[in-house]
Amino acid sequence: QVQLVESGGGLVQAGGSLRLSCAASGHTFSNLVMGWFRQAPGKEREFVAAISWSGGRKDYATAVKGRFTISRDNAKNTVYLQMNSLKRADTAIYYCAADGTSDNPRRYRYLYDYWGQGTQVTVSS
Repeated sequence: QVQLVESGGGLVQAGGSLRLSCAASGHTFSNLVMGWFRQAPGKEREFVAAISWSGGRKDYATAVKGRFTISRDNAKNTVYLQMNSLKRADTAIYYCAADGTSDNPRRYRYLYDYWGQGTQVTVSS
């Protein structure tokens, strides 16, 4: 069983930055593909970014490409999401997810086995 705990959310003005962290336990972290998803009120949970075991392969949603960066530190069992140039449209609960079945960063939330509790990100104008 994998436990995931997100942190780093908060309130930020448009154009600002935040860094989210997700600490994992209960599994060999370096064998987990890690993903970030988000869910805004009234909307479905959507893919944001994912990273392979070694960090060598990454994938981003079109809406965040060039503004967000996913990274991981396998020594610290932690994955990060650096969010720059934030927009009001980025307001959502951000979830960390883990996939222990392959080394492919994937976009479909149904392929992820484990989820954190989420952290709120609010971007004000």
